[in-house]
Amino acid sequence: MQTTPFLGELIGTVVLILLGNGVVANVVLNQTKGNNGGWIVITAGWAFAVTIGVFVAKAFGSVDAHLNPAVTIAFAVATDDYSHVVPYITAQLIGSVIGATLVWLHHGPHWAVTNDSGAKLAAFSTEPAIRSVGANLTSEALATLVLILGLAGISSKHLGELAIGVGPYLVGILVWSIGLSLGGPTGYAINPARDLGPRLAHTFLPIPNKGSSNWDYAWVPVLGPVVGAVVGGLLIRWYAL
Repeated sequence: MQTTPFLGELIGTVVLILLGNGVVANVVLNQTKGNNGGWIVITAGWAFAVTIGVFVAKAFGSVDAHLNPAVTIAFAVATDDYSHVVPYITAQLIGSVIGATLVWLHHGPHWAVTNDSGAKLAAFSTEPAIRSVGANLTSEALATLVLILGLAGISSKHLGELAIGVGPYLVGILVWSIGLSLGGPTGYAINPARDLGPRLAHTFLPIPNKGSSNWDYAWVPVLGPVVGAVVGGLLIRWYAL
C-alpha cells in the first residue's frame, strides 16, 4: 500500500470533518459534556481540526493538503495548473461524507435526546443566522477570499523556512481568525466539501426527527466559496507569484 495525493486529501478531509463537525455536535447536541460550550469552543475546535487535518493529509501523501475545493480551485487559477482539480475535489467530497458519518456514529444516543432539528443539522452543515441570499453569498465569498489570501501569505517564499516549519499551525490560526471575525453571519463554510458532503450525509443517515436538510440553501456555501476562491486565485496570480 502506498500513500498518494488522493489518499492524503481523502483521509485528511475525513479527520477535518470528524473533528470540525464533531466540535459542533459536542456543543449543540443535548447531554454531551460540551453542550452549550459556545462559539469560542466551536471556532477553536475547527481551527485545531484544520491543523490536524493538514498534518494527516501530508502523512498520507498530499503535499498540498488542501482539504477544500475552494483552495484547490484558487491555486489552480493562480498557477494555471488544473491537473489536481478533479482528483482532489473528488477525494475531498468523499472524505467529507465519511467524516460526517463518523460524527453521527460517534454521537449515537445524543441524536435521539436532542429535539431541535436545526441543532442536528448544524452538526452537519451550515445555515445563515439571517437568511438573505445576497448577503450570505457575499459573506461566504469574502471569508473565503481572506482564507485564500492568508494561505498565500503563509506559503509565501518570502517567509522561507518559518512558513515550512509552522505552516499547519498558521493555517489553524487563520481559520480561527476567520471564524471569530467573519463566521457569525453564515457559520463560515468557506469550503464547499465541508458543507455539501455532510449535508448529503444528513439527508441519508437515519437520524431521529432530523427535519429538513435545507437543500434550498445548499448552493450558497458552494458558490460563495468558489467565487472567493477564483478572485483570490487571480489576485495571487497577478501580484504574488
